[in-house]
Amino acid sequence: MARYLLTRAWQSALTLLLSTIVVFFGVRALPGDPALALAGEDRSPEALEAIRRHYGLDQPLPLQFAQYVERMVQGDFGVSIRTGTPVSSMLTTALPVTVELSVLAILLATALGVGAGVLAAVRRGRPAEWVANGMALIGLSVPHFWLGLLAILYLSVATGLFPASGFVPILEDPVDNLHHIVLPAVILGTGLAAIIMRQTRSAVLDSLSSDYVRTAKAKGLRPRAVITQHALRNSLIVVVTVVGLQLGGLISGAVVTEQIFGLPGFGKMTIDAVFQRDYPVIQAVVLLTATAYIVINFFVDLLYSVIDPRIRVTGDPA
Repeated sequence: MARYLLTRAWQSALTLLLSTIVVFFGVRALPGDPALALAGEDRSPEALEAIRRHYGLDQPLPLQFAQYVERMVQGDFGVSIRTGTPVSSMLTTALPVTVELSVLAILLATALGVGAGVLAAVRRGRPAEWVANGMALIGLSVPHFWLGLLAILYLSVATGLFPASGFVPILEDPVDNLHHIVLPAVILGTGLAAIIMRQTRSAVLDSLSSDYVRTAKAKGLRPRAVITQHALRNSLIVVVTVVGLQLGGLISGAVVTEQIFGLPGFGKMTIDAVFQRDYPVIQAVVLLTATAYIVINFFVDLLYSVIDPRIRVTGDPA
């Protein structure tokens, strides 16, 4: 176990280092000069040189990278070129919004996807399966930004059931916070719910045709117990895998969803930073996203052995 954890920690650290290198040099390879965006009307060579010197952009790239890594290890992501605000302060404001949106979207998608998948498997060939498959097809084929616009039009503007934009911190007013965040979370989790539903349906169907399920039925177990204790439990590993693999798409989808619903999360901060060539902000956002992806997939691997004891932490069947 200890050897496995050390190996995964080493692999995660190496992946994070490679991500940092790619992002740092990739951002600086983009066309344009952030000094031009900051100079305003005064774009004289002297003014541009002063701006580059102030932000360290005139130094060799290897030296800039070494200084960035040194500050990053200390928790200092630098200062925003666009606003002059410490990036750490910007992340403190934006991160809770994106985390809450993503977590709620995952919870809703998992509950809906697993429930619909089990129902479609148990009611195979019946109207319940047709409805579930149809909803999954819509969730996979319709872009979530279009669903978001439709939701705003019909559920916010036309009926007033949900706010069209804005955000209230959960500590300030939990009820109003949920009122603002639930609709964006539903839209963000639609695609993930469709994927989970299809994978759960296939996994449960495979389990229902297995020998251990037939044995459980022969012993006289109730149908509900057969499904929940045998078929569904052995299918949960598929759900965990899907959630881990889809995390990257969920985070990128959160950026678009936040823009549509006017949420002050990573979305607006990232898009503004990209257009303004705000290197420190872009690097911090991508680095935190990569870290979250690595950490969550690490715990996904550990969950395998919890869900199915036959799987060792090495990944080999017992």
